[in-house]
Amino acid sequence: MRNPETELLRKLFDVAVTAADPMQVIPRILPEKPSGRVVVIGAGKASARMAEAVESVWGPCEGLVLTRYGYARQTQGIEIVEAAHPVSDAAGLDVTNRLLELLQGLKEDDFVLALISGGGSALLCAPAGELTLSDKQAVYRGLLESGAPIGKMNVVRKHLSRVKGGQLAAAAYPATMLCLLISDVPGDDPADIASGATVGEMSSSADARAIIDEYNIPLPSSARNLLKQSGFVVAPDDERLSRTTNTVISAPSQSLEAARVQAKSMGYDARILGDAIEGEARSEATRQIALAREIQDELEPGAIPVVLLSGGECTVSGWGGGVGGPNAEFALAAAIALDGQAGIYLMACDTDGVDGAAEVAGAIVQPDTLARAQALGLDPQDYLTRSDSHIFFGELDDQVVTGPTLTNVNDFRAILINPKGD
Repeated sequence: MRNPETELLRKLFDVAVTAADPMQVIPRILPEKPSGRVVVIGAGKASARMAEAVESVWGPCEGLVLTRYGYARQTQGIEIVEAAHPVSDAAGLDVTNRLLELLQGLKEDDFVLALISGGGSALLCAPAGELTLSDKQAVYRGLLESGAPIGKMNVVRKHLSRVKGGQLAAAAYPATMLCLLISDVPGDDPADIASGATVGEMSSSADARAIIDEYNIPLPSSARNLLKQSGFVVAPDDERLSRTTNTVISAPSQSLEAARVQAKSMGYDARILGDAIEGEARSEATRQIALAREIQDELEPGAIPVVLLSGGECTVSGWGGGVGGPNAEFALAAAIALDGQAGIYLMACDTDGVDGAAEVAGAIVQPDTLARAQALGLDPQDYLTRSDSHIFFGELDDQVVTGPTLTNVNDFRAILINPKGD
């Protein structure tokens, strides 16, 4: 159902996504192309678009970039290959090995431009030790269903990989490397973006084991045996990382600010709650709806409507077997908490266009969401219990489907609060 309120929410989402579009960002910050041999590598949901943006400035380049199925772009010289996300497949394994081979034998005068974005952790697949592809797939599924925050999941991933935790950058030594990163993680720490493929790691395998125990993450025996070793991934002061520079070029804060400016220009009181919000999606929804109700109670009739904006990466633990994702789950829990409250609308979407494992960005909630669900015989709480939020909103035709956005700065949430009676 389209109306001025939902049109506003979609406008703000589109503005946030555009602000993180590599084609908008990279031409402004890309340095002059170095002389000598230049190799472009990359991995992530935005990496193909990043490669396209690089060649729009530098022209055809030698290189190899790995992205998610459906996210490839037409490039002039850089080879783009697609693989699976969020669970790695054989294509990702093959291309990751090719990337490592491409970096072997580079010389001190060579230059590597690395293009890394969210999603790169699953796409880059190089199992350590005796791990097989099926072992890594089991690890990823266990991590995704654990509800652990992204930073802790990445610690485990790094200690089971030959490419994460700075090992991709180390493979390029002694060449100079500039890594451009699009952040999809709370806090924008380069060590957490795509599991820090170009950033040294300080954690130990004991830290990884503690996380596994904390979240009761099931692992194949091969992975547990590997983590029992006293191994250490590339240290942060390793000489092989001394010629690597990491630069975050797009982050959730920039996209939220662009949306705030847009909302303000349209006459709304726009407030950013935070760009690094984590935790259970349904719990965060309850918290934000309570805040929205408080704000609405304080608004005088005819007052300027308020828009609350937030980002970060919420999680879904205790998966009930349905088809859902953190943003749709946030929306469904918010709809239940709103209970038909007039004047409050919201949108929750992933900026990459994929919420969870579904090809759906997220969902919209309106004051009549529960009434329409009841008319169709849908029980919102039952869908929430089953983690079936995408199916719920699909029945109501309230899904947000964008297709590949070619960028990824994680969750985007907007709550529109009108004064009571307006």
